[in-house]
Amino acid sequence: MKAKAFDTLVFKRILKYTKPYQWRFNSVVFFAVSLSVFAALRPYLLKQTVDGYIKTHDAHGLLFYIVLMGIVLLAEVFSQFYFVLWANWLGQDIVKDIRIKLFKHMLSFKMKYYDNAPVGQLVTRSVSDIEQIAKIFSQGLFMIISDLLKMVVVLLFMFYMNWRLTWIVIVAMPILVFFTRIFQRKMQVAFEDVRNQVANMNTFVQERVTGMKIVQLFNREDIEAEKFSEINDKHRKAWIKTILYNSIFFPIADIISSLTLGFVVLYGGINILHGDHFTTFGDLFSYTMFIGMLFNPLRQIADKFNEMQMGMIAANRVFDIIDTQDQIQDTGTIEAPKFEGNILFRGVRFSYIENEEIIKGLDLEVKAGETVAIVGSTGAGKSTIINLLNRFYEIDSGTICIDGHSIKDYSLTSIRKQIAVVLQDVFLFADTILNNITLFNTEITKEEVIRAAQKIGVHDFIMSLPENYDYNVKERGVMLSSGQRQLIAFLRAYMSNPSILILDEATSSIDTHSEELIQKATETITEGRTSIVIAHRLATIVNADKIVVMDKGVIVEQGSHQELVGKENGYYKKLYDSQFALEGLASE
Repeated sequence: MKAKAFDTLVFKRILKYTKPYQWRFNSVVFFAVSLSVFAALRPYLLKQTVDGYIKTHDAHGLLFYIVLMGIVLLAEVFSQFYFVLWANWLGQDIVKDIRIKLFKHMLSFKMKYYDNAPVGQLVTRSVSDIEQIAKIFSQGLFMIISDLLKMVVVLLFMFYMNWRLTWIVIVAMPILVFFTRIFQRKMQVAFEDVRNQVANMNTFVQERVTGMKIVQLFNREDIEAEKFSEINDKHRKAWIKTILYNSIFFPIADIISSLTLGFVVLYGGINILHGDHFTTFGDLFSYTMFIGMLFNPLRQIADKFNEMQMGMIAANRVFDIIDTQDQIQDTGTIEAPKFEGNILFRGVRFSYIENEEIIKGLDLEVKAGETVAIVGSTGAGKSTIINLLNRFYEIDSGTICIDGHSIKDYSLTSIRKQIAVVLQDVFLFADTILNNITLFNTEITKEEVIRAAQKIGVHDFIMSLPENYDYNVKERGVMLSSGQRQLIAFLRAYMSNPSILILDEATSSIDTHSEELIQKATETITEGRTSIVIAHRLATIVNADKIVVMDKGVIVEQGSHQELVGKENGYYKKLYDSQFALEGLASE
């Protein structure tokens, strides 16, 4: 969506975030006013000094005015210090509040939102775009207010001192305003292009860094480098536009300012030579300062307005995400401290993409304490069942119940607190093993983690690592093998003490030693719990109470292992026999 040159609605919305800091906001405005008065007072005092004391050789009066100008200068410096400090402070507090609100909002999105939203773009919105909003206050709004106030006060002083010379300046100002307006419009388009290119670059880099293994495995370094070069070139061209407009505008503004000063000196000098008492040497001295004070802010307002625009564009992007209503509706009122574990799917239909059903009228019952295995080919809908049970996605139709109540009747917190999931692709944060297990839950002590690790057979493995439980596994747990990450995930799930446990392909890509440890961990953590096991290796689920076979979103068979392998030409029997044959060949 293209941002307006100045979006009043967005600006008003940003200003609402200043309410908790109203005293600081008012203080910044106060110092902006003080700054404009003290700044304009110095040239006026200079005129009085030149005309009243230098011209008359009054040393005492000269000393007094020099001291007075020093005091005014100190007051201006004091005002400038607090103005800049509190304006930046206010901006940082506001972006802190917006960033927290944005992140909390993003935490509530459905998984479908993240399926479609580029990660790099979300990072740009959450970090650099929000930081740009701070510049609305630190380099935009208050600076513009200060400059406008300074210009008004300077003009009042100028008219009071010499209205004839002032009219020369007034005539020149519309010319500078005209060029400023053109500059501002061009820069608005250029800056929007810059933000788009920054988002594209962040998205590209994020994806390639995350998928670096694939890039290198398929020898795509040169190709990706070329693609990055193209994106980088677009980014460079977007910035060059802003540089070009700046290099044109500021020299024009300097020429206009210099010509105005020249005309003032020429006209004023002629008047003095002709004995015109309306113009004095003090006027000429002070006007050389006044013109700079008047034209420099006018010239810089364009630059500061650009900062405002960049902040407004960034705010518009951030508010687009905040306004996105793509959350799971958390309207449930039941808070279940513990589930018995009875699960029922009735006529459940679901599609990630409209009219392309993944789950087609699923009917499935899992009794409390049962271990149910779900098997089937890739794309059969096995993992989708897990996503639906956790309410990561909303079903199209049908009902999913736990202990006789629809999962929509439970609060999201209540459901997810009682369901633990161990995924095939384990995600670990760049932190210690202990923190990855507890996820910073202060109610879980290190001693409890150690006892749990000993119980499920993970303790010895952790103790073999440098720093043991304080070992930092780095981003995504790259310092551990896939089997070791799985063991950490099992321990993490166990520590959450769930009523329902879900293992999603948890043993499909690990070594034999890790599999033995995981098998022991599985037996421990599934004991007394309702468990759903999505299995790739059928040998790991032969002891399941019930095996559900899925194909293309429907259940084609279900029963115990013995029942299913006894079915001649059965779907499960074919899967089992083919996998057993492959494993036999591999062992040879």
